[in-house]
Amino acid sequence: MIITAWIIVIVLFIVGMIGAVYPVFPGAVAIYAAFFVYGFMVGFEPFDLWFWLIQSTIFVVLLVADYAVSALGVKKFGGTRASVIGSTIGLIVGPFVIPVAGLLIGPFLGAVIGEMIAGAEWRQSVRAGVGALVGFFSSVVVKLLLQTAMIILFFIWVL
Repeated sequence: MIITAWIIVIVLFIVGMIGAVYPVFPGAVAIYAAFFVYGFMVGFEPFDLWFWLIQSTIFVVLLVADYAVSALGVKKFGGTRASVIGSTIGLIVGPFVIPVAGLLIGPFLGAVIGEMIAGAEWRQSVRAGVGALVGFFSSVVVKLLLQTAMIILFFIWVL
């Protein structure tokens, strides 16, 4: 049972880290779920109040930062709400339309199209698209760092 628990936990950690880059995967949710899998299958004894407070705080920050950092990138490059919405739609749809490359093309095109629909000039629309890419890459870095911290804290508490 313990070996099975560890296999599931490790798989959830891997899925979580993939989700930091590929938004179709559940990212932080998978890592957070791994704590419960371990708890139910092995035991919750290692997890005290501080563990849950720290992990839950990081989890909430991840959920908020995921959207906020991407939106900030678009805003920094002069994008409007339309380009933020467009880049979000592009980030979700892009990987399905063009696997792998859609991760970059989707947010860029989504922001550009969003700005164009809002009436912006071509140059400003492209600038917002670049901001979407900067925001996406920044968001990935933040997610990778915070999710790595969650995993490291888990091992500190368990081992």
